[in-house]
Amino acid sequence: MDQRTLLITLTGPDRPGVTSRLFTLLSGFPVTVADIEQVVIRGRLTLGVLVAYSGGPSTGTGSTIGALWTAVEQMAEDLGLEVELSTGSQAKEKRRRGRLSVSVLGASLTPAAIAGISGQIAAAGANIDRIERLAQWPVTCIELSVSGADPDGLRVALAAEAARQQVDVAVQRTGLSRRAKRLIVMDVDSTLIQGEVIELLAAHAGCLEEVERVTTQAMQGELDFAESLRRRVALLEGLSAEVFDKVRREVVLTPGARTLVRTLKRLDYRFAIVSGGFTQITDGLVEELGIDYSAANVLEVVDGKLTGRVVGEIVDRPGKARALERFAEQAGVEISQTVAIGDGANDLDMIAAAGLGIAFNAKPVLRQAADTTVNTPYLDSILYLLGISRDEIEAADAEDASSSASA
Repeated sequence: MDQRTLLITLTGPDRPGVTSRLFTLLSGFPVTVADIEQVVIRGRLTLGVLVAYSGGPSTGTGSTIGALWTAVEQMAEDLGLEVELSTGSQAKEKRRRGRLSVSVLGASLTPAAIAGISGQIAAAGANIDRIERLAQWPVTCIELSVSGADPDGLRVALAAEAARQQVDVAVQRTGLSRRAKRLIVMDVDSTLIQGEVIELLAAHAGCLEEVERVTTQAMQGELDFAESLRRRVALLEGLSAEVFDKVRREVVLTPGARTLVRTLKRLDYRFAIVSGGFTQITDGLVEELGIDYSAANVLEVVDGKLTGRVVGEIVDRPGKARALERFAEQAGVEISQTVAIGDGANDLDMIAAAGLGIAFNAKPVLRQAADTTVNTPYLDSILYLLGISRDEIEAADAEDASSSASA
């Protein structure tokens, strides 16, 4: 006999026992459960159950499935719920291959934004199988499970739509490849922290304007980073090494940085920073946040004063990619299991090498090269791209706080 399906969709006010009552009813019929989805939004339930059975399509009162149909309708009436039932062939119910996760982030999501994104998905010949909210503050994030789309083509179409709607969109393959990301490697200046450390140093040396000009050229890819670093560091010659203590106090973490690192460490991720800045500052961040690996430049100090030179190999654009590879080897993970996050041209090689490259409030040159962009001011928004919800983050924080209080 042909294997057929019956889709049961219940909607209405949520109350305890609805799911239990439906499945108790179903247990009295020769059916198997093929799929289930349940969502409650503001006290309103949507419960969908797909059951499979053998036999013809008949739903008449004399058939087994007809009796089930009648019983479900009666149960829905008793509970004050609306019900929709439809039969089909199980072959048609199989999920299409090429499943993708589409994350949409914004300070607020307008109906026009959702319409634009969903319209592009439909235009690509794909289907939205499920939508889930991952966060509603400080940004809103929804995740759409999509099937039947070419990831590269969809990514291009959605990037253009995201720019029009002023939201961020990330397209990733679902399954084990997404969940296997285990090492996060992040730039420091204007990513993990706000601003540029060398500019904080320059402010104390009285050469801020000139340093800012060279920094901008380097970040936009107009000037070789190594050369730009040497030019800027040379302007710091003669500055007292005591300035490092002052600058450490002036460093401000990007909003959400602590939450990002804390949450990923709970999940046994390894976390690394790689910086075109200086160890005299990044070492303090490593200790403060519990970071696993780090790489940065070293400012030369002689007799308590900066010489205007760097010591050793410069951590530049290719140097950051090499650091990513080194950290992955030390962590025992494949490059495909890494996530790289940056904001400027100096991060291009690292972003390209990683399994997932994220441009965070980045310059245009990096936004064009990265797998996805995040333009919200909150660094912990990156957690949503990894499928971690705000509710899960807050529950873990509350559990830790409770454990600390009882210790």
